[in-house]
Amino acid sequence: MGVVNVTPDSFSDGGRFLDPAAAVERSRRLAEQGADLLDIGGESTRPGAHRVSAQEETDRVVPVIAALSRDGIACSVDTTRAAVAAQALAAGAVVVNDVSGGLADPEMAAVVADAGVPWILMHWRGHSAGMDDLARYDDVVDDVHAELDARVDAAISAGVAADRLVLDPGLGFAKTADHNWALLRALPRMTGQHGPGWGLPILVGASRKRFLGALLADESGPRPPEGREDATTVLSGLAAAAGAWAVRVHEARPSRDAVLVAHHATGVRPTRSLARWRPRPAGPAEPIDQGGRRG
Repeated sequence: MGVVNVTPDSFSDGGRFLDPAAAVERSRRLAEQGADLLDIGGESTRPGAHRVSAQEETDRVVPVIAALSRDGIACSVDTTRAAVAAQALAAGAVVVNDVSGGLADPEMAAVVADAGVPWILMHWRGHSAGMDDLARYDDVVDDVHAELDARVDAAISAGVAADRLVLDPGLGFAKTADHNWALLRALPRMTGQHGPGWGLPILVGASRKRFLGALLADESGPRPPEGREDATTVLSGLAAAAGAWAVRVHEARPSRDAVLVAHHATGVRPTRSLARWRPRPAGPAEPIDQGGRRG
């Protein structure tokens, strides 16, 4: 999954792709480099970020998604708002990536259920401006699992098919660096390599995040985002080896290479493959895979 932030304030590439033409060109380049899905977002969710209006978010993402859909490039919309998701789906998006796991907007489940598209539920405890204050857990892996399981139950109760759901442990969202590393070490447990797993495909979004900058710090301070790409690539390979469904990254080619190497070196494959979708604005997206109910 390739990241395209149509924002002025995202932590890694804020402002570079705010112009729709630049965002479309960047998306095409990521697709050429091997991204299966382009994740188009119009509101920064970096720690401390403040919200924009729904209309501004819509105005940022819809033209980009519409252009990519015409090119046959599969897009997800990165949003917590049902109204934005509905407009993005109408423009051709085939997946909804909701970092709030449906908590930010109670109407999101109905939009997803009506469209029949895959819905990525990320672990979330609050909006970006105050999420660092919410990083308190008894056991981060067990707590994240329990909270995501509650979101899955809510989604299914609202009419969303279980085989359209993907889980994201939410690295960096209300998490300290130690929490992030604990979740990454638990990936084989999440995917079912060690035990029954979490019962659904797992998305890993570690790309260039600040816990990598802290790990790679030197005398001048944390490593800047652009210097975290090698570390991101390593994590992409480790996530693939652990059976993750997909990795969400800012640069497609190095992570694509790492995923291919990991799969061939280990023989591990995700429980559901990240198939290429074709944009279908007039109807639901193709299934993520066959079967795959919750465990």
